[in-house]
Amino acid sequence: MSKVKYYYDSDTLSYRKIETKKQQKARNIFLLLLATGLLIFGGWFAISNSGIFPSPVELRQAREIENLKLQYEFLNKKMDQIDAVAENLQERDNNLYRIYFEANPIPDEQRKAGFGGINRYKDLEGADNSPLIINTTKRLEELQKQLVVQSKSLDEIKKLADDKEALLASIPAIQPIRNSDLTRMASGYGWRSDPFTKARKFHYGMDFTAPRGTPVFASGDGVIKRADNRSSGYGKHIRLDHGYGYMSLYAHLSKYNVKVGQKVERGDIIGYVGSTGRSQAPHLHYEVFKDGKKINPINFYYGNLTAEEFAAMLKIANQENQSLD
Repeated sequence: MSKVKYYYDSDTLSYRKIETKKQQKARNIFLLLLATGLLIFGGWFAISNSGIFPSPVELRQAREIENLKLQYEFLNKKMDQIDAVAENLQERDNNLYRIYFEANPIPDEQRKAGFGGINRYKDLEGADNSPLIINTTKRLEELQKQLVVQSKSLDEIKKLADDKEALLASIPAIQPIRNSDLTRMASGYGWRSDPFTKARKFHYGMDFTAPRGTPVFASGDGVIKRADNRSSGYGKHIRLDHGYGYMSLYAHLSKYNVKVGQKVERGDIIGYVGSTGRSQAPHLHYEVFKDGKKINPINFYYGNLTAEEFAAMLKIANQENQSLD
């Protein structure tokens, strides 16, 4: 119930009731509402700018920032996994592949070196999440560099493997006459009795007794350097250059199946057993050279002999008997 207001009338010497006109009442109500509205708007504006209650735009931006942070964290976890794989690959590269192919390991300082000089990440500074963005960018660049180093290392390993494959194919690694064609393995490398003078003489090769015309095989890939009878005592003989410092010699042949300059592969027939030159009976005299020095051929028969066959040959080769040349 609204209060009734009065005023004192001096003419009548009495109190009279104050009556408000309708227009004035409406104006008062309007002014009250306006003042209330201004008060509410001012309060809202002040609260909005105070940051206590974020705007819809700010809420959307905050959600986007949180989403980006989650993506960066996920990316860093992925890089942790890639780092583990890269470290495993680098360890095998240094301790297995490069050792096997006799290459120097790549030091960690070279694999994981950072980037010096000017600040590469200056453009990324100044934001609330700059440390996260800079750290992620730095890790990606370091990982990229490690992958480049590893890629070059694998290219080098591939070349070394190709060279190793060529080396393994070139080493004189098989017996030059098949076991099925042998009459016997007559004499080995070492001191033997000379068949002509009966004096004790060092025998620099191995003698394989076989019928005249038995095929003689190249013991490794190479190029024919000589195929003639112009070397004292060897008669018709072949010298096969395998590269990598290796050479093999096949003496007392009956005829050739190759010519000088011809490339041959392991297992190719290059000539036939005979008894030319200083020879007592049909056989193949076989020698192996490494860097110009004659070495024991028995150490190279891993390509086509079983363990039992090699043991039997080793026993015979070590006997100090009479050679055939």
